[in-house]
Amino acid sequence: MTKIHIVDAFTKAAGTGNRAGVVLEADGLSASEMQAIAAFAGYSETAFVLPPSSDDHDIHVRYFTPSAEVPICGHATIATHFLRATMWGMDAYPVRAKTGAGILPVSIAGQGNDLLVSMTQGAVEFGAVFDEVERRQLASALNIYPSEFVDDLPIQIVSTGHSKVVVPLRSRQVLDALEPSPDKLAALSKAVGCNGFFPFVLEGTREHPETFGRMFAPAIGILEDPVTGNANGPAGAYLVRYGLVSLSQDSITYAGHQGHSMGKAGTVHVTVAITDAGLRTSIAGHAVTAGTREYLPSGQGI
Repeated sequence: MTKIHIVDAFTKAAGTGNRAGVVLEADGLSASEMQAIAAFAGYSETAFVLPPSSDDHDIHVRYFTPSAEVPICGHATIATHFLRATMWGMDAYPVRAKTGAGILPVSIAGQGNDLLVSMTQGAVEFGAVFDEVERRQLASALNIYPSEFVDDLPIQIVSTGHSKVVVPLRSRQVLDALEPSPDKLAALSKAVGCNGFFPFVLEGTREHPETFGRMFAPAIGILEDPVTGNANGPAGAYLVRYGLVSLSQDSITYAGHQGHSMGKAGTVHVTVAITDAGLRTSIAGHAVTAGTREYLPSGQGI
């Protein structure tokens, strides 16, 4: 029997934010068993914590959607380390966590309901920019007019370990009303080599921005993800690259809001810094436990 901890990330209120499953002691599980457990749990991602395999990291975490393993997941990372810190104490932090996106630092600040988990994301990579044909295809898949995209900004694939298509929109009204076609988005994912789409709107000021976004990834079984660290991080890098925000001492921290359209509002605290090695992103969030479930090897669960 395997215990699945249920944790809501990027929120302090159970039932909001983004729910993840976390299996704390997964070293006896095979990849196929992890996949079966993730499918049973049914959350957008379930994280499995493994012991280190070498001296360059402290723990190893693997992430599975209901249908596939993914290299990294922001909300499941926040959930995992919130759970470890609250159950086993904070003395072990910071830690070096091995993931499919590399070995990434994770730190903890605060305590109780104010405990905040911060993770450094993988290297920022700016990928392909959509051409006019792809912009029209994406508009059709999102069921909007191409004119709803911000004209003078690119639609671009950006990755901090798990790539997303960053899609700047003109208004929150359009963002909140999106009703995309899962089949069209999945087909476009295959064509462009990126499974997640992050339409977002930039509000606030250049010095104190905030974003509102939604994330769709039907190609990997996620019709819509409530609050997505691996979308908000790339979006932050995008804002800095295209000069849409003003940095203070070569960095900026702002709030990325998501989940409102699903009744699961949550906030990702995004930090983007300019370093000697280029842009570096980190995300931080609160979390709250929401119970446990049991998975039996027979495939039946409680």
